[in-house]
Parts: sequence; C-alpha cells; structure tokens
Amino acid sequence: MYRLLILGLLMLTACSADPADQSKAAEPDKPEPLIMKALHVSGSQLVDEQEKPVVLRGISFGWHNWWPRFYNADAVSHLKNDWNASVVRAAMGVEPEGAYIDRPDWSKERIEAVVEAAISEDIYVIIDWHSHHINLEEAKTFFAEMARKYGHHPHVIYEIFNEPVDDSWEAVKAYSEEIIKVIRAEDPDNVILVGSPHWDQDIHIAADNPILGYDNLMYTLHFYAGTHKKSLRDRADYALAKGLPLFVSECASMEASGDGKIDRASWDAWLKWMEQHKISWLAWSVSDKDETCSIFLPAASSGGPWQDQEIKEWGLMLREYLKNP
Repeated sequence: MYRLLILGLLMLTACSADPADQSKAAEPDKPEPLIMKALHVSGSQLVDEQEKPVVLRGISFGWHNWWPRFYNADAVSHLKNDWNASVVRAAMGVEPEGAYIDRPDWSKERIEAVVEAAISEDIYVIIDWHSHHINLEEAKTFFAEMARKYGHHPHVIYEIFNEPVDDSWEAVKAYSEEIIKVIRAEDPDNVILVGSPHWDQDIHIAADNPILGYDNLMYTLHFYAGTHKKSLRDRADYALAKGLPLFVSECASMEASGDGKIDRASWDAWLKWMEQHKISWLAWSVSDKDETCSIFLPAASSGGPWQDQEIKEWGLMLREYLKNP
C-alpha cells in the first residue's frame, strides 16, 4: 500500500510538470550570444576590456555620394560573413556636389544604414567625416547628433577628419579639440580617430604635439603601397616610439592616386609592419569606379553575395588577406 502511494505521487508529479519546462530541459545548451567588446586605448595600443591588444581588419566603403548603392545592410552582412571583416568604415563625403553639405538628411540616411547594419552584425564601424578641409560648424552638428544617437554602442568609432590636405597641424589640432569636446559631451568613452596634415602622412608632427586631456584618442595613418614605402613607416615608427596610438583607417596596394599597378611587395611589407605593431587597418574601397583600388566591377550587385567574376584583382587579393590574417 505504501509503495502504491509513493508511485501515485510520482506519477502525479510527472503529469503536472510544465511540458514547456520539460522541453527546455531536453534542449542542448545554446551558445551565448556574442557580446561586443568595448575598446579603449592603453599607451599606443588599442585594447579590449581585459587589456588584450585588438587588431581590427576591414574595408572602407567609398564616398557615399558617389557609391550610395553599396550603403546597405546586405553589403555589410556579406563583408562580415563572407570576407571576414571585423570593421567597416562609412565614408561620408562632405564637400563635393551632392554630399553632406548639399544633402545632409539624405547623407545621414546612407551612413546610418551602414552603422545600424554593423551594430546588428556585431562588428565595429567607423563614422568617417570624409573631408579634405575644415568645416567646423557642420562637423560639430553632425558628430553631436551621431554621438547622441550611437554613443551607447561599443561598436562605434568616430573619424573626425579623413585627410587634411593644406591645413597645418596647429589648425587640425584646434579643430579636432572642438569636435572631441562635442563628442565627449554625449559619449564619454568610444574611440575617436584624429587626422594629421597632408593626407594623414604627418603623424610625426602630431607625435611631437599631441592632443592632451582626453582618453581613447588615436591618430590616423593612410598609405598607398605603390607610392608610400619605408620612409613613411619610419615616420610611423617615430610616432609609435613617442607613444602616439596609430590606426590605419585607409590603405591600399597601388599608387596614391588609387590607380596603377598593384605593388605586392610593398603591400606585404606594410602588412607585416601593421601586424608586427598590432595596428588596425581598413582597405579602400567598396566601390566600382574604373580604377585599381575600387574592389568591384560595375556589374557587381549592390549587396552581394559577390562572385569572383564581379571582383577586381585588388578585391580578390584583399578578401584572401581578410579571410587568412
């Protein structure tokens, strides 16, 4: 009798258990969702929350005003999942006809499409003020809005001046301090990239007179391997020795014009140097212009997936580097 009572209680307990709970218990453990790591700068190195060096490798979109068709979520998804990019760069043109100054709302829509896709894909994204001249008030308005909207996402990096051309470091520094102040009012900690004069070549000058009083700043170095060789790496080595944190937000393997032959030997030397110093880099560019550095042919789809016959030599070469760092 006692045994029957115990058996009845066990059967009642089994029958009254929530089937959903049983189903959950039967499911295998699922992997935890990827949580984006917040980045910061320690010394001259980009690091994660555990102070481990981080090297981001990716691709920059071309000027948004000339190649808006690539500014979409599918393109970002395929660059991450098919090309292994850990970072993309939304290059918002500023001065040319049809760019931000002419069409601010339309321009922001293009940039935000890439930013939000990168956040959704859980990769890093650079919001790039793709300008060659100082446009202080316009930049302050833009970055205040971007920092307010996206500053709580650890995915976001700000590049506040793509490539100063004619301005002195003193002028670029003063401009940068104003923009940094605006960003930090909304976003206290995401990384900010600062440009240097002459197409981001004068990093040695910035190293002698860096911006003080702010954390998580890095300085951009741009190179095109067919033109820029050891002398520019020597400047970069000087800057690193002075403690200046460097980030290569734009680079490629051909001449500085973006055209001409691919210089594989020089590119490999640069790649070896960047990996040696654990420097993050993005290649130029997601576009279909008739030039060597545009990675796609005009027949390529706007959002991928991209077949080999749609990709130029530089794109195929770049995809291989990204997939096998």
